[in-house]
Amino acid sequence: MTAPLLRAQGLKVAYPVKGFRKPPVEIVHGVDFEIGAGETLGIVGESGSGKTTIGRAILGLAPISGGAVEYDGRDITAFSARERRALSREIQVVFQDPYSSLNPSLTIGATLAEPLIVQGWDKAKATRRVLDLLDQVGLPKNAAARLPREFSGGQRQRVAIARALAPGPRLIVCDEPVSALDLSTQATVMDLFIDIQRETGVAYLFVSHDLAVVRHISHRVGVVYRGEIVEQGPTRQVTKDPEHPYTQRLLLAAPIADPTAQQQRRADRVRLRALQAEQDLQAMGAHA
Repeated sequence: MTAPLLRAQGLKVAYPVKGFRKPPVEIVHGVDFEIGAGETLGIVGESGSGKTTIGRAILGLAPISGGAVEYDGRDITAFSARERRALSREIQVVFQDPYSSLNPSLTIGATLAEPLIVQGWDKAKATRRVLDLLDQVGLPKNAAARLPREFSGGQRQRVAIARALAPGPRLIVCDEPVSALDLSTQATVMDLFIDIQRETGVAYLFVSHDLAVVRHISHRVGVVYRGEIVEQGPTRQVTKDPEHPYTQRLLLAAPIADPTAQQQRRADRVRLRALQAEQDLQAMGAHA
């Protein structure tokens, strides 16, 4: 078997707390996962589950307190800031909010050319690359001369995707990249992610609170609950026949058009929430 592009083993993330001798607060409790080249791993969970922290740890934006992260066979767990900057050519990110992730004072062309110029590209070559990127994400070439405020949310997210693609990465961490968009725009942007993956072979770590979104785009899914991956497997298996009560609750949270069936879903969610609470109490008692 081919070695994975990215592997996390026993990954833990803890943040320091103000106060004398107060121990750090652990947010992620030893998770394991792998991402192959050209593959999408969806990480899904409710707000506060720790899913975004996992992505930030991979990017070096959250403090790894335990375990290890390997990229292309290299241990990047304790990379310095300089080593991280070099690695950013291969690992990029698309953030959640297309309105705040772009510099409002820079044209789209300047935004896309900036990381290329920093890497030593000459201006003419960077300009050609910018035009290619705009075409790749379905934006007109004249967009290069315009400012972010002249674009819709979906178009801005296309610019953010183009910026992530600029250095030719092998892995992109996608942190809730469609959650700020309306439903029709979400579908268009997700299809764009899929098309780009087919064309370039880039891998995605796709973080979302929406199981339907993750189901649409992912090859495999990891379900995060209270800082742990409680279920992981092929997308169809996890989203069609989930084993863990928390995953079942996420699946039932998706609304459907049938009022009777929707009422039954609400009742099932209440039952599963009670079951999960009971299991959590038992786990707390076992650790006490």
